[in-house]
Amino acid sequence: MTIRLSNHDARRIFIAKQGLSAAPHRSLGKEGLLHLIHDLGFVQVDSIATVERAHHQILFSRNQTYRREHLTELLEEDGELFEHWTHDASIIPSRFFIYWKHRFKWEEETIRERWRKWRGDGFDSGCDETYQRIASNGAVMARDLKEEDHESGGWWNWHPSKTALEVLWRRGRLAIARRVNFQKVYDLTERVIPAHHYEGEVTHEQFVDWACRSALERLGFATHGEVAAFWDLVSPDEARAWVAAHRDELCNVSIETANGGKPRPCYAFAGFPDALGDIPDAPARVRVLSPFDPLLRDRNRTERLFGFFYRIEVFVPEPKREYGYYVFPLLEGDRLIGRIDMKADRKRGSLDVRRLWLEPGIKASSGRIEKLEAELDRIARFAGVEGVKLLDGWNNVGS
Repeated sequence: MTIRLSNHDARRIFIAKQGLSAAPHRSLGKEGLLHLIHDLGFVQVDSIATVERAHHQILFSRNQTYRREHLTELLEEDGELFEHWTHDASIIPSRFFIYWKHRFKWEEETIRERWRKWRGDGFDSGCDETYQRIASNGAVMARDLKEEDHESGGWWNWHPSKTALEVLWRRGRLAIARRVNFQKVYDLTERVIPAHHYEGEVTHEQFVDWACRSALERLGFATHGEVAAFWDLVSPDEARAWVAAHRDELCNVSIETANGGKPRPCYAFAGFPDALGDIPDAPARVRVLSPFDPLLRDRNRTERLFGFFYRIEVFVPEPKREYGYYVFPLLEGDRLIGRIDMKADRKRGSLDVRRLWLEPGIKASSGRIEKLEAELDRIARFAGVEGVKLLDGWNNVGS
């Protein structure tokens, strides 16, 4: 039997799974933050700070009591989080580290060979030199090695900043101990990851089972391709085989799309949706999301569920941009209602709002604009600027 799920219910379930249904003003604390990141699975890291860096904004959009220092403590002091690769650089719970050992092995077998061909002779010995330098003398930044090797004319000159460090990090031999002005500080992995997370092994079968099972838990419902893409740890073929081997634990679900098109066939755990318990309605307030928010990570899924087409235009030439360099999606309740172009001007102490676009059928009612302005005030405080500056024509709503 196939369970048919309405588009409205599908949105509510997915929003709840993405941590966006809980009251955003509840007290979070450090333990609550760790629990939130565990439930999300990961939080993407990005260097762009048009308003605030992506990882901070992702967490703030879920809870306005989020404190940056708690994230720093969990990463740099407690070792309960670590940085590595999912679909992109991300912050991940350290309790998942044993599963990442299988990614390290894959990186060892594939990425290393590719980089060796790219850099040619001296690559392996250069990596070994870098590793031994850190083992003997302690943590480094890329610029430290650049300064040390600049006069020697040694192997490092073929890439003056980070190639070996990046390779060793991707292979799991180094870890990011901390960041200084967002620059990575690398150290031996066993010095960074606490022993109770660092030690231990799982079989490849256990690894695939965890990767698929934990992905489906966090998505609520998914195709085998979406399961594979969630962590980007297993292939679609491995996810398909996992689904076939666990059919007794799964049920078929047909998801109604936002545009009324053909329903999307998916899988969910048996008992769905009743086994999920009570799914709360998302808060009615308007929230500004990071362009890298996990709700939007799978752009095709976002479009099917919310009828919202979104692409980051950072790398699009300015004359060809439809909206802007770094435009933020807007969530109201269980709907993505538009996008906004804004930037924190820290020299002048203002959050400059340039333009608002609402989706077709979404009205710029006074109540909705008031909710948006309240959110902009919250973001300004979070970004550390004095207030919001609404530029002329900002709410000449585009569509």
